[in-house]
Amino acid sequence: MEATQLRAFVDLLQREEALLLAGDTDALLSLTQEKTSLYHTQQRLHEARVQLLKRLGQDDPAQAIHALCQDLPDTRRQWDEVLRLAAEARERNTLNGRLIVERLQHNQGALDILLKAANRPQLYDADGNPRASGSGRLLGSA
Repeated sequence: MEATQLRAFVDLLQREEALLLAGDTDALLSLTQEKTSLYHTQQRLHEARVQLLKRLGQDDPAQAIHALCQDLPDTRRQWDEVLRLAAEARERNTLNGRLIVERLQHNQGALDILLKAANRPQLYDADGNPRASGSGRLLGSA
């Protein structure tokens, strides 16, 4: 169950990365709801596992699972897959976070340029009278 949920989460993170690279903000918004839902499901599974192990007297879930799987090779392989998928999800989520920061920095830079252009300083003619700066065209006009 947990591996299935993690696979779905990794797939979603791959889609998120593609949308971030494409700049498709509308699709990203709809993907956010699905991401939140999958994340909460994964959290519930994790918390249920931790609570079960605590009820069994195990304070260190990672060590307890390792010990439980020691003589069960199939179970150990499944648990290793869960760990691998969790690591991949973490890496992809970190990458997507970096892509978001880059996009925000790019957008902030563009916004700064536009704001500076809109608040350009007033120029004066030879007689000291104020006149419009630049060519007189509005930003974005032809």
